[in-house]
Amino acid sequence: MTQPITKAIVPAAGLGTRLLPATKSQPKEMLPVGRKPVLQYVVEELQEAGLRQLLLITGRRKRVIEDHFDDDPELVSALKEAGNETLLADLAYIAGKSFFFYTRQSTPMGLGHAVSLGADFAGDDDCVVALGDSLIVADDPAAPLRAMMKAHRDLGAAAMVAVEKVPLEEAYRYGIVSVVGAEPPPGEPVAMTDIVEKPPVGRAPTTLAVAARYVFSPAIFEALDRTLPDKGGEIQLTDAIRLLIHKGEPVYAWLFYPDQRRYDVGNFESYFRTFIDFALADERYGYLVRKYIKAKAYEL
Repeated sequence: MTQPITKAIVPAAGLGTRLLPATKSQPKEMLPVGRKPVLQYVVEELQEAGLRQLLLITGRRKRVIEDHFDDDPELVSALKEAGNETLLADLAYIAGKSFFFYTRQSTPMGLGHAVSLGADFAGDDDCVVALGDSLIVADDPAAPLRAMMKAHRDLGAAAMVAVEKVPLEEAYRYGIVSVVGAEPPPGEPVAMTDIVEKPPVGRAPTTLAVAARYVFSPAIFEALDRTLPDKGGEIQLTDAIRLLIHKGEPVYAWLFYPDQRRYDVGNFESYFRTFIDFALADERYGYLVRKYIKAKAYEL
């Protein structure tokens, strides 16, 4: 029987310069989206997908990440004494569902380098990589990852890469994937033939963009060791995946269903959009937000 995947690497070491000054002392992964910081949504998704060992790749000035996911017996005890079951439920992410590990990428050297720091953590096991600044929205946010992990094990894949469709004019912002055939059906693995990081404007081979979730075999770490830095001195994860493809390793794309969507907080425009959508959908306060926005729109 194939061993289940229980480990995840969560890169969260980026400088967040496009979100300054908000990220001067606060990691972008800890910016609030609705009632939770971004990274908490990612961790809860991984926990619901059955991942029990989480390695967070942090950087300088990011100790607040460790504090947020650390156990807090005094706070929990105070909430229990007050009978505040609602807030206790909000802290379930620290209630023993996962073991948290940390390592630091002190000098930013790209996503590929950050992932490579998890080689000893992953060992000989398959693992998930989930970017700490990207959220998955669906009826069950962990469903895409669970399906990807199952397909990865069933196929004996070297890599399973989540992808989403993006407008052609925006493809230059993403890692872009080419696959066998015209277009993969949603929710099914399709063999990848190439991947390129941020192609020049108007020259993207497809509109299938990497969507911040991956499942890897240990082969990714050998590929990262062989990956040369780009012109900016960074080691790109897409370049390592491309090495796997060119080596003939089984690498697959997994297209999200139309009702599954990725949000990121890479810049203020995307962060504002993400916050608004999550606030509107909030089960406790969404109706108040909707009421307020309708009133403001009427004033305008």
